Amino acid sequence: MSRRPPTIGLTGGIGSGKSTVASMFQQLGCIVANADENAKKGLQEQDIIEQLVAWWGDEILNENENVDPAALAAIVFEDETQRLRLESLLHPHARKLQEEQFSALDETTKALVIDAPLLIEVGLDEQCDAIVFVDASEKTRQNRVKMSRGWSNEEIIRREVAQLPLDKKREKADYVVTNEGDPVEVQQQVEQVLENFQNREPNES
Repeated sequence: MSRRPPTIGLTGGIGSGKSTVASMFQQLGCIVANADENAKKGLQEQDIIEQLVAWWGDEILNENENVDPAALAAIVFEDETQRLRLESLLHPHARKLQEEQFSALDETTKALVIDAPLLIEVGLDEQCDAIVFVDASEKTRQNRVKMSRGWSNEEIIRREVAQLPLDKKREKADYVVTNEGDPVEVQQQVEQVLENFQNREPNES
């Protein structure tokens, strides 16, 4: 390849529809690395499971000896110290998988996309040429999460407290994609983001 394609960071609030936007980027010829999914894969690694049990005991395991996400969440979202401890263990694994995914790029790859709720909080934004904030109203986000995950509004708030405030994320973004449910409108916005990159002059570096 003559040059590496741009790296786009994708972030937004819980239930904003980041996965939908990420899927659109992928369909348009981008490689997408989902930070949450890559971190979850780390929870299946035996050495990581053993470390978690050493920290918090067998209570974090289900009857199949796998990590119980609900039990883990109950610990880390009540104690910032424990949450940071978990992130320090999982994030290196997630970044390794991300680089493996991005290594599959070729001359047709339009962009590399990092889909990460904690994009800014953990410094992944430093790898990005631009940040896209996926926006949706609080009511829309709450309704989506209730339907998809069964979370209460209180649970959403509990988890978002662990993240940078949404207005701060939006301020740091280079682009905002509004996702209130019309897929055609969202698709047009995503296409516009990619078109803006294609119209840029190649970096001399």
